[in-house]
Amino acid sequence: MATPMFRFDPVELPPEAIKLRGEVRAFIEEHKDVMGFSRGEHNPEFSQAMGKKGWIGMTWPKQYGGHERSSFERYVVIEEMLVAGAPLSAHYTGDRQSGPNILRFGTEEQKSYFCPKIAAGELTFCIGMSEPNSGSDVAGTRTRAVKVEGGYRINGTKLWTSNAHNADYAILFCKMAVDEEQANDRHAGATQFLLDLKLPGIEIRPVINLLGEHHFNEIFLTDVFVPDHLLLGKEGNGWNQLTSELAFERSAPDRFLVFFQMLQQMIRMAGPNPDKATAVALGKLISQLATLRSMSVSIAGMLAEGLQPNNESAVVKDLGTRYEQDIPVVARQLFPSEPELEAIDVYETMIARSTMNAPRLSIQGGTREILRGIIARGLGLR
Repeated sequence: MATPMFRFDPVELPPEAIKLRGEVRAFIEEHKDVMGFSRGEHNPEFSQAMGKKGWIGMTWPKQYGGHERSSFERYVVIEEMLVAGAPLSAHYTGDRQSGPNILRFGTEEQKSYFCPKIAAGELTFCIGMSEPNSGSDVAGTRTRAVKVEGGYRINGTKLWTSNAHNADYAILFCKMAVDEEQANDRHAGATQFLLDLKLPGIEIRPVINLLGEHHFNEIFLTDVFVPDHLLLGKEGNGWNQLTSELAFERSAPDRFLVFFQMLQQMIRMAGPNPDKATAVALGKLISQLATLRSMSVSIAGMLAEGLQPNNESAVVKDLGTRYEQDIPVVARQLFPSEPELEAIDVYETMIARSTMNAPRLSIQGGTREILRGIIARGLGLR
């Protein structure tokens, strides 16, 4: 029996995607005052401006607020925004994974209500997935939903929930009771809900990062009542829905472009005639970037074909995380400097922010251990 292999077919961007790149760059220039070193800024006005351009929900059906453009065109928009450091967080999760998940598993009512608002940049989503003491072992979730008249009663806790304090809704992953035959199945009973974060019984507490910034949160749910019409998909199908959702999250170019501006700054500092050691180190980073981009574009092609590249996405996320964490390490070796968050020198600020941000990259989108378990299964090794 042949060993299963991952698929990363070479893909060329079509002419319409290449043409779009110039339009996106012109838009970025018009909004250059809000560009920065991180895409983590919450800027609803910028998201709504992108929505008016038709750059959110680009591949979705027009009847649900989308624009029926190609995955490659969407890729170009996201790539240019990430490179420029655009403030995407008000719409990014909804565009990248919540909207597609609703389109695939939601009811007609859910698709008609949520997707046009996401595409307009008017509705913000976050992901209620990880939990204390389980982290990326999502199957170990202890948040429980119990069926009651007219809906579900939910109790539990979620952790590392990015932008929950700014979000309108979360796609909540939890478990429901199962019978004895399913007791040993860790995926049994898994269910997802569209959770209105303003419901009674929800408390959102900040988790401050090393930079003193508030992106992460802990969500406490105490007897939260979620009506029947906000069940996403089917009871017990949550694991299949979740893995589909994670393919969108893990394959995006934000898994290797977050520190792109720092790489640019390193190249400028090296100058046109760098010494051999500097040239080798920067050449390695640039070649790795080119490879990751080629793999990511290939996944965009698979998504365009309606495929589910879960294994390939895990590879890109794992390699991309390692790559991004290497950038500040190489920077300190090549151009030693005292990191300072409030420094006038751009490089000193970048190296401080990237060094303190790097640890969280191992958590978001799945830890390295979880990802390599997925890869091993994809290779038939477990």
